[in-house]
Amino acid sequence: CPNGIAHTYMAAEALNKAAQKLGIPCKVETNGSDGPQNVLTADEIAACDGIIVAADKNVETARFDGKPVLFAHVDDGIHKPEQLLQSVLDGKIPVFHSTVRESDKNLLEQNRGGSAKDSLGHTLYKHLMYGISHMIPFVVGGGIMIAIAYLLDDYSIDPANFGMNTPAAAFFKTVGSAVFNYMLPILASYVAISIAGEPALAVGFAGGVLAMNGTNFTGLLNCQVDGVSGGFLAALLAGFVAGYVVLFLKKITEKLPKSVSGLRPMLIYPLGGVFVMGVFMCGINPVMGIINDFITNWLNSLGGTSAILLGAVSAVMMSIDMGGPFNKAGYLFGTAALASGNYEVMASVMVGGMVPPIAIALSTTFFPKKWTPDERRNGVINYVMGLCFVTEGAISYAASDPLHVIPSCAIGAATAGALSMAFHCGLRAPHGGIFVFPVATNAPMYCVALAVGSILGGLILSLLKKNLPQEQSSES
Repeated sequence: CPNGIAHTYMAAEALNKAAQKLGIPCKVETNGSDGPQNVLTADEIAACDGIIVAADKNVETARFDGKPVLFAHVDDGIHKPEQLLQSVLDGKIPVFHSTVRESDKNLLEQNRGGSAKDSLGHTLYKHLMYGISHMIPFVVGGGIMIAIAYLLDDYSIDPANFGMNTPAAAFFKTVGSAVFNYMLPILASYVAISIAGEPALAVGFAGGVLAMNGTNFTGLLNCQVDGVSGGFLAALLAGFVAGYVVLFLKKITEKLPKSVSGLRPMLIYPLGGVFVMGVFMCGINPVMGIINDFITNWLNSLGGTSAILLGAVSAVMMSIDMGGPFNKAGYLFGTAALASGNYEVMASVMVGGMVPPIAIALSTTFFPKKWTPDERRNGVINYVMGLCFVTEGAISYAASDPLHVIPSCAIGAATAGALSMAFHCGLRAPHGGIFVFPVATNAPMYCVALAVGSILGGLILSLLKKNLPQEQSSES
């Protein structure tokens, strides 16, 4: 999974359970947010009958050269693990070669989850989420440190310099800002890396810095480096352009003599790529700056009903498919608003993502006759997942009873998001759940919004669901 927080480990668990059910040995290597775990050894790879790569980001596959490999999406590992394993057992997958010939590519892509090659939209989405997942630590670390600076500062000393009035506040604000401000170059860098590999790092970073500074030709003619920042969208565009520029440079230099091929990653890619990015970003930044200013002004001008509706909609997007495209789109919107200096949207987004697991947990606790023993036991875990802003804890419940679970959670999330916006709650950190509540703006009412939305969602869910027969709801 691009984020590597929940889907990665849910897929691993599902594959292990499916292997036990089929009576076959299976080892699952995960590559989540904490890095590779349970790594496959060379002997294990050599001895296995086949390999399943369930991933929505680029992973290292050269070690699987010569083995049958089935490529699938991470969701396939969660929802159809038995089908994936059975495909390996039936010998229906091709042998993988790390240096894939063009004629082999279609064969491999046709075996990605049993479907045709990835669509353009999914390919772009994969690169986007790879960049977002690497940007988040900068936003979280920097954003929380900036928020702590305001908590430690004394507003009465100098209101115009709030956040920098005391030594402790100045430390947190300075360090936090240094980290937070580089989230855009990091985003651009890793989008580019996802597209073209490590050689695109410098090119993407350069594009992100130029996007952040708003550098343009008009300003340079007047000896001004900085212009109107293009913000999140400009950095995103820079990442994609940088990646494909490096791919182009790779293509046109692939037939250079071996004696000078070492110059490609050390000279041609960075020099040629940075030059092209400089020209492109200086040309496009004025347009992106206008767009960024428009979005920022629009978000900041929202008030009353419009703001409350925005809070409700952004929260619903987090809850309606619990880790799917709508959820990711809502989270992306909140992160983009955060980069533009609007913190209220992010607060609505986070509280909307926390409601579904907590609402389900409340229902399993206070209305046990509506749930099986396994669902009640897992409900306790959902308290923790919800409080930690891991919406995916609700997926198994939504999959087994979507007509009752999804509408209930959506109503609860919409209520929480609307209340958060109405109370003017703000959040500088895009992740962390209840652990970042202390640095939220209007934290007490933010807790109220979460509680009201979760309780309402849990009540609606419990009213919609019928009691199970005695033999299903009781322990065997």
